[in-house]
Parts: sequence; C-alpha cells; structure tokens
Amino acid sequence: MKKFVAIINYGMGNVDSVKRAIEECGGNAAITDDPGIISSATHVVLPGVGNFKEGMNNLKSRNLVPVLTDQVIRERKPFLGICLGMQLCAKRGREGGGEDGLGWIDGEVRRFVPDIPGIRIPHIGWNNVILPKSHPLFDGIPSGKDFYFVHSYHLTGCPDENIISYTPYCGCFVSSVGRGNIHGLQFHPEKSQKVGFQLLRNFLRMEG
Repeated sequence: MKKFVAIINYGMGNVDSVKRAIEECGGNAAITDDPGIISSATHVVLPGVGNFKEGMNNLKSRNLVPVLTDQVIRERKPFLGICLGMQLCAKRGREGGGEDGLGWIDGEVRRFVPDIPGIRIPHIGWNNVILPKSHPLFDGIPSGKDFYFVHSYHLTGCPDENIISYTPYCGCFVSSVGRGNIHGLQFHPEKSQKVGFQLLRNFLRMEG
C-alpha cells in the first residue's frame, strides 16, 4: 500500500519538486492546506524556502498550526521538515526580527557568522553530511555523502540526542535533526539526486 504524504502548502517556496520526488520514490502526495486532507495522510512534509518570521505568520494565518500539532504531536505521524520547514520546528528564529517557532525541537535559528575571511553567505551548493551515529532516515547512506543546501540561517543550541548530522561550514552546523517521529533536514533531498531519493524512501518506510 502506497503511503499518502501531505505536503503543507503555506506559500513558502516551490513545493512541486518535493511532490515529484516523493512520487518518484513510491509515495502518493498532495500539496495542501486543507486540514481534512492533512488528517487523512500517513506522512506529513513541511518544505519551505525563505524567511522564518514570514513562514510562521503564514502557518498561523492559514490556521495550520493546530492541525499540524494534532497530527504530528498527538497522532505521531512521521514528519519531515525541509530547509525552512526544519527551522520552523525550533523554539525560536531570529530572522525577520525574531519569532517563536513550532517548538518541537529545542534550539534557536540564527544567521551564519563567517569563521574565516571570504566565506560566502548564503551557503549554497553541495556539501558533506556527517553522521556521528546511525539513524533510520539515513539507512543505506554512508556518512560524508553530499547533499544540496541553500540557506543563510542554521539551528543552534539543539540537544545532542536530537542531532542526526553535522555539515562543515562556518565551523560546523547541525544539518539534520530527529526526535521520535519528527525529523528535519537543512538540505534539500528533492534536489540531492540519488542520496536524496534514498532518504525520502527511508522516510516513506517509517510508521506512525
């Protein structure tokens, strides 16, 4: 039986590529802000590119926070936040003047501070994802594989037990997190070719 993925539509970034990638990996997917459709899904994906404050405001204005909280926290459906979607899971983000996030992962989202002269912000392109421990999301994916990034902000202050991977840039930053059924990726699996699709297949195999 194919898994049905609700891709949350809240006006932040191109969600069509996420839908195509999930369908290529064997899932059914709908881009939606309808609470009924979200509630009928087996998996929930929150993608996004852009500003933290605007992203949270959009989730609130479309009244999506209650249904997301119900389905992800109470029903414990497998959840994947991608790029801005991962950042919005944090307690707070400083972008756009500061805003509380969903609060599902401890930590704060801050702008990169260059550690050496000439380092480019935003961080754009392929970079290593280092896995200090195994995790089902990365089954079949060796530590050190390259994934595709586009971002100027990153998660800080995350507890060690919630960190899945690191990436070397501006020192080192957290590039994926996990807490129970909740997972977040700072990179874009839908743009990361073979390894990104392997990760999405791993996510689709997860059960609530």
